[in-house]
Amino acid sequence: MVFPFNDITDFNISLRPEHELFRKSVRKFAEDILEPLVPEIERSGEIPEIVFDKAREAGLFGVGVPEEYGGQGEDIISYVILKEELARVCPAFSALIGANHLFMIPVLLFGNEEQKRKYIPPVARGEKFAAHANTEPCCGSDIAGIQTTATLEGNKYIINGRKIFITNAGKADYFFVTARTSPPKEGKRWWGITAFIVEKSFPGVKIGSKFDVIGLNGEHPYEVILDNAEVPIENVLNTPYKNVRDPVNEGFKIALITYDRSRIGIAAQGVGIAEAVLEKALKYSLERHTFGQPIISYQGISFKIADMLINLQAARLLTYWAATLAIQDREEYILAASLAKTLATEVAEKSALYAIKIHGGLGVDKEVGIERYLRDAVITTIYEGTNDIQRLTIIRQLLKRLK
Repeated sequence: MVFPFNDITDFNISLRPEHELFRKSVRKFAEDILEPLVPEIERSGEIPEIVFDKAREAGLFGVGVPEEYGGQGEDIISYVILKEELARVCPAFSALIGANHLFMIPVLLFGNEEQKRKYIPPVARGEKFAAHANTEPCCGSDIAGIQTTATLEGNKYIINGRKIFITNAGKADYFFVTARTSPPKEGKRWWGITAFIVEKSFPGVKIGSKFDVIGLNGEHPYEVILDNAEVPIENVLNTPYKNVRDPVNEGFKIALITYDRSRIGIAAQGVGIAEAVLEKALKYSLERHTFGQPIISYQGISFKIADMLINLQAARLLTYWAATLAIQDREEYILAASLAKTLATEVAEKSALYAIKIHGGLGVDKEVGIERYLRDAVITTIYEGTNDIQRLTIIRQLLKRLK
């Protein structure tokens, strides 16, 4: 029995030799360019411009984006590999790449051809940055509860509201923004939300305070203030419903579909963190001696490392499997993505804590650089749908298959 899936062949991962070649190239970038700069990034909270220059040269901003829109090809597996390998060295830079994709995914899926041609290529080439502005002081996972409003005046919308914890907002030129254009219908809280493409240069768009969060140094989130922001009517994204012609008020589904796809990248980020701390814990446990023998010879250490490896491989398999289902555009990928995001990020958090304990006092020394992975891992369990929300999604998808 393979319930809630249909067939044993559903549990398939599609990888090609080209994927391994790409993985090696990203690892080389991460180790040669990023890794030497990590101490500086941690101290300054900024990613040096040379990282962006080298990433542009390597085409890393366009991974997973169709070539016709300036990308390297529409391959979700390659995007997962990219996120994993970058997070292994610098989760903050991995998050920045992810923020760009959180803008590009809805535009690629629901934008018209003019919108795609205008906004996707500069982001895919790394010439412009983008962000996804949905979370508000009142609500994050509860998208239907957003309070930002958009009122049509002539040929433009006037948007008022405040978005918070917006990754990449400090650098972003473009934003995906959700706003309420109508009150919800009875029994349909989600109705009345519209999705917009907003440029930072539009009148009334302001970048507010930076949030000093505990992790992802180098990519701290900001607030985005929309104070009578003027957005042209042509910047409304299309409806995802085939039987609905008017794109206005139907944007809730756009946000949900975006997160269904993007959370696979967060799972990959968790896998990268788990890989990093396993490697560091294993290396230290072989080098560190007490009472005349390496500490890996003690069960208290070796069992932790064994558990880290078990959990890492399980998380990686789930993540690559979810990506494979997404490539096939199978409905089951929604369930698989939530499974992968929940497991991989919790594995990252637990493995980082194990690595700290294995390192002892050095584990909490910022100069050693182990504790930063725990700070980064905690955030992955929260953003793009907390893991409790993922569990709700899992149950809903499970019950759906029982009908």
